[in-house]
Amino acid sequence: MKTVLITGCSSGFGLDTAQYFLDRDWNVIATMRTPREDVLPRSERLRVLALDVTDADSIRRAVAEAGPIDVLVNNAGIGMLGALEGATLDNLRAVVETNTIGTMAMTQAVLPQFRQRRAGVVVNVTSSVTLKALPLLAVYTGSKAAVNAFTESLALELRQFDVRVHLVLPGRAPDTRFGANAQPRMQGGIPDAYADLAQNIFAEWSTQTEVTRGIDVAEAVWRAANDPTSPLRIAAGADAVALAGTSAG
Repeated sequence: MKTVLITGCSSGFGLDTAQYFLDRDWNVIATMRTPREDVLPRSERLRVLALDVTDADSIRRAVAEAGPIDVLVNNAGIGMLGALEGATLDNLRAVVETNTIGTMAMTQAVLPQFRQRRAGVVVNVTSSVTLKALPLLAVYTGSKAAVNAFTESLALELRQFDVRVHLVLPGRAPDTRFGANAQPRMQGGIPDAYADLAQNIFAEWSTQTEVTRGIDVAEAVWRAANDPTSPLRIAAGADAVALAGTSAG
């Protein structure tokens, strides 16, 4: 029975992915900054651990408590919508610390056990905005594009140890709390000079029919974890698949 550690499981893609692996008889270590036992059904194969990917001590404690794992899913992330001109330095740092450095730090923490066993999989969840640039998402896109480049290089670095590294690129997911969670970082983030642009973008999104569901991401992560022939990059969701120019299969 294999074990997966997933970051950012309090809601959204992380929660859906944890449930997907649980339903398929994996041991699941679901981590979140503030642990909640009620978001997933009780199971002897489930552990919920506290983890803040921006805190080195928190990472060390969680990885030590988790013990040996077979797959790491770096899903924890925060969003930021707004013009760069309206972003505060604190918000810039928060996005990069969580989305980019948090992913790197978590990966670094589990690599010794993967390398020593000459086995393991790292799955980094980024975004389809790295496939096609969109306005008002420069900071978020930059944080995720950095993870893409990091992952590509890391895959070459770890090949000698039989450790696989993959990217899952979801599209826009209006059914998750991702947008709502980003609201505090949007205060003052769209100066008046950018208001017309923002209005046009929001109107376009409101008519978008191809979107990403949580199950799309869970299935993509499952594929990356279990199929050694899966590609480095896996698009997740109808909109992401269309952008990647691939098929859902």
